[in-house]
Amino acid sequence: MYKNILVPIALDHDRNTTEALEIANAISEEGAKVTALHVMEEVPAYVAQYLPEGQLEDNVNELERRLQDELKDTPNVAIAVISGHAGHAIVDYAKDNNVDCIVVASHRPGLTDFFLGSTAARVVRHAPCAVHVSR
Repeated sequence: MYKNILVPIALDHDRNTTEALEIANAISEEGAKVTALHVMEEVPAYVAQYLPEGQLEDNVNELERRLQDELKDTPNVAIAVISGHAGHAIVDYAKDNNVDCIVVASHRPGLTDFFLGSTAARVVRHAPCAVHVSR
């Protein structure tokens, strides 16, 4: 059983997050910490300079609100929104927060996934902890 579980959730994809959270609850020990994490892609500096002041913070607040709305029926789940490249940011978050298991949803790979690799594949290859992949 795991004590600190990370569940990456992509709000920009039309996936059901219920299954990943159910898996996290099933493999967690009593009193475990479960964190739902959304990674906001970084805005390049050459674009960010043209954004209104506070826009990036507003984006983070909006994503946190959307994540709270999506998880309103799921008790005891912490919410985190960070920015970066999804695969790298998830692995870095897991390292920095002593996560002992990541429950990541995956999709059936297409041809481009074999060349570029999916986020789930990158997490599996580089995670510092156990990874449970659900399809």
